[in-house]
Amino acid sequence: MKKILLWLVLVVMATGCQSAAEPAAPPPVRPTASAAIVSREAVDGRTDKLVIDSPATGGRRSVWVLKPAAWKPGSTGWRALYLLHGCCAGGGWDWLRTGEVARLTAGLDAVVIVPEGGSMGWYADWRDGPAWETFHLTEVPHLVEPRYGVGTRRAIAGFSMGGLGAFVYAARHPGVFEAAASFSGVLDTRDDVSGYRAFMADNGVDTEDLWGDPDAWAEHNPADLAGRLKGVRLYAAAGDGEPGPLDHGDGPLDRTEASIMRQNLNFAGAAEKAGVKVTTDFYGNGTHTWPYWIRSFERALPLLLP
Repeated sequence: MKKILLWLVLVVMATGCQSAAEPAAPPPVRPTASAAIVSREAVDGRTDKLVIDSPATGGRRSVWVLKPAAWKPGSTGWRALYLLHGCCAGGGWDWLRTGEVARLTAGLDAVVIVPEGGSMGWYADWRDGPAWETFHLTEVPHLVEPRYGVGTRRAIAGFSMGGLGAFVYAARHPGVFEAAASFSGVLDTRDDVSGYRAFMADNGVDTEDLWGDPDAWAEHNPADLAGRLKGVRLYAAAGDGEPGPLDHGDGPLDRTEASIMRQNLNFAGAAEKAGVKVTTDFYGNGTHTWPYWIRSFERALPLLLP
């Protein structure tokens, strides 16, 4: 249990007209003929739940879509905001279960897309396993974006494991996302290779199947990819692990968030060295918990969707 607590990295827009700003390039869509939306459920007036039969991941995966207030069938040119969830429990619904994201995005001229990423998917095409990157960057855009009239402008954000995903996807797919944000994100897996290997093993993952040999981790590690994020508006937030104003009283050091803070400092240093601008919110006391992530999300929205 101590090892899990130490290494558990939980859970990383209203007119409908596209702005005149320079649009991002379209995603690298290579349609998978057999990928298909097999069901749609109206969760509420704004939110749809889609189920996609995904050959890339070998199963049926959920995607939640929050429509702008002014959205109507046939409207086009909407911006997209992708939200990526953290690891180990919950999933995409973690972003939506409290209603805070729906409240904060209600007045935005953007379609909010929240895809499933696997409890331990880590936003990569595994060496031996599911192809989450292909699902998120090929199957989902091809099937979901035309259905909701998304144009060519996209932003992406995530917490914990999802923070890694947001920065990795923006770096590995230049021109697709014009902004990316990470909230307590896993931004330097190579800061402690042995620790992550142990954490993954405790959660049933062999890192050789996921990223391969540790020498190959750099291709999916934000700190190593920082130089490839030039031109992307970036926001990174993290706390130091000490209980803060959004916690319930005093408590022990949150070692997960303390480790995350060190990784965020590593990423910020790598970005500065590469000449890449990052807006940081290293807010001091705070733990690896939802109240801090939703506060950071609210603070990041003006950068993600100006």
